[in-house]
Amino acid sequence: MKNILIINGHPNKASINFALAEAYYKGAVNAGANVSLINIADLTFNPNLQFGYQQRMDLEPDLISSLEKIKAADHLVWVHPVWWGGLPALMKGFIDRLFLPGIAFKYRENSVWWDKLFKGKTARIITTLDQPSWYYRIFFGRPSVNQLKKSVLQFCGINPVKVTYVGIVKKSTKKQRERWINAAFKLGKNLS
Repeated sequence: MKNILIINGHPNKASINFALAEAYYKGAVNAGANVSLINIADLTFNPNLQFGYQQRMDLEPDLISSLEKIKAADHLVWVHPVWWGGLPALMKGFIDRLFLPGIAFKYRENSVWWDKLFKGKTARIITTLDQPSWYYRIFFGRPSVNQLKKSVLQFCGINPVKVTYVGIVKKSTKKQRERWINAAFKLGKNLS
């Protein structure tokens, strides 16, 4: 049985991101997967990596539980909006606090290379936009995707990482939102 973890980075329970995460969850359960869901906004933790990598901060209970779920997962599904070209602050803090040296990757002594400690996992990013995805890609260079996909997930060995763009959210109709939610359900049902 495939272990899937959905990580929702939107703080607003009324957002389409929550609906997409829930639809993916239902689809994956329907396919027989073992599915967990983390809504980062529901966690209690300090998102500030106060000392950088110079001094380790103790992980709060919610982060310890989240880390256990990440380690147990075969497939991670990240659902988030694009704000100012990037990730929501709380989601970035979640990553800063958990994807640490010795946990997600390990620097090699006297080398520019590192060991990728999350090898064997795959991921999907479902990101919502208030602009066409082609515009975000061509004119802005898709910074949030580059950050999460390349600089975090693939850096730690998670590969492949597939991306699903959802938008334009602010101008969407109820029918469009229902199509997007149905598409998220199908992604979950296909365990992709």
